[in-house]
Amino acid sequence: MAKTFRPWDVDQVWLLPPSVQDFVPPDHLAHFVRELVRESLDLSAIHAEYLEERGKPPYHPTMMTALLLYAYSQGVYSSRRIARGCQERVDFMAVTGMQKPDFRTVNDFRKRHLKALSALFVQVLQLCQGAGLVKLGHVSLDGTKIKANASKHSAMSYKRMKEAVPRLAAEVKAWLDQAETVDLEEDELYGEGHRGDELPDWVSNKVKRIKRMQESMAILGEEAKTREAAKRKDEDDDANGSGTPKKRRGRPPKTPPGTPEDKAQRNFTDPESRIMKTGSGFEQCYNAQAVVDADSQVVVAQDVTNEPNDQEQLAPMLAQIEANNGRQAQEFSADAGYCSEENLKELKRNHVRGYVATGRQKHGTATATGRRMPEPGTELHAMWLRLKQGGYRSRYRLRKHTVEPVFGQMKSCRGFREFLFRGLEKVRGEWSLVCIAHNLLKLAGARA
Repeated sequence: MAKTFRPWDVDQVWLLPPSVQDFVPPDHLAHFVRELVRESLDLSAIHAEYLEERGKPPYHPTMMTALLLYAYSQGVYSSRRIARGCQERVDFMAVTGMQKPDFRTVNDFRKRHLKALSALFVQVLQLCQGAGLVKLGHVSLDGTKIKANASKHSAMSYKRMKEAVPRLAAEVKAWLDQAETVDLEEDELYGEGHRGDELPDWVSNKVKRIKRMQESMAILGEEAKTREAAKRKDEDDDANGSGTPKKRRGRPPKTPPGTPEDKAQRNFTDPESRIMKTGSGFEQCYNAQAVVDADSQVVVAQDVTNEPNDQEQLAPMLAQIEANNGRQAQEFSADAGYCSEENLKELKRNHVRGYVATGRQKHGTATATGRRMPEPGTELHAMWLRLKQGGYRSRYRLRKHTVEPVFGQMKSCRGFREFLFRGLEKVRGEWSLVCIAHNLLKLAGARA
């Protein structure tokens, strides 16, 4: 007797209209994100942008917001991949109600409302607080280098710009001089309807390149002047305090004060990004910062900077913790990149017990205290003693399994390794979306 199979009739139409509730299981993340955005988030800042009554009705802003947040939680960041998910993936259909915005619509919505979308970070963080996920007993700060949407090969040093501008200008001038000598016989070469003296693309592109180089050189010059002015102000302040100005030590500078160094670089694609050292070498990057709660791995503060050094980021992140949560953390840990006398004083002023490494950690040791003992009587010395005395029981050990796994989840599990936007402000908004998606996943896990 032949085996009986379940019927499979692809031409059979549905007798009843489908419901988005039936696309995925009831406890699926798609339902959670959709309903949370509909019921718990204040999207008035986004809705306020739609005041024009004329024209074709746009997709609902709440649906588009839920779609973006769900896509980011699934590691889908490209607008084309998000649009494809709306056509092919039932979990995306459960969020959109089977609506299918194209990739331009998704991208335009994200660009138009990026500032308002990034502001949702605080709202989602407050929901995490309501669920008891934010304890602020111990938090950890760290930074991770994320590639910019620009190639490091599109950057050029100030020295190369100085050499290239005259050379390219001479080439363009030679071509223009040659163009002035052409006669009517060149109609055969250029074709009818052309005068023969139009600039070819290969000339005009070099003209544009010269202009961009000159603009970059001017900006580098202004930055050098600003740094020199700040340096002179610090020297004047020291002179006013001691009575005698301090002499500059070391070798005389190779470049005159207030002028850019030859190695100063600027990227033509994303000028606000910087060359930074990563695990795979030097790349064009931004420095993404995150403060993570040790009890739940919820991100309680975040930001992006284009400075490769982390030292200046401790005070702003400490202030953001209190601004976002309404109270300050009790304990704070960070690696040696954030250690300075001023930063340790900032922790003390905020009544936060700090665990900040004063040096690199050697393999087989419990904490990073540094090889040399700092000068007694300083905050650095007090921190050095605290970490050394704590040993393997020091609270500093919480840092490695608090903030570093969060970066691993974002970059390895959800594949966020490169920003899509260009420019510091837009990159900050994009990093906020990534952190919002991370916190949504933690909030969804707490409901189970």
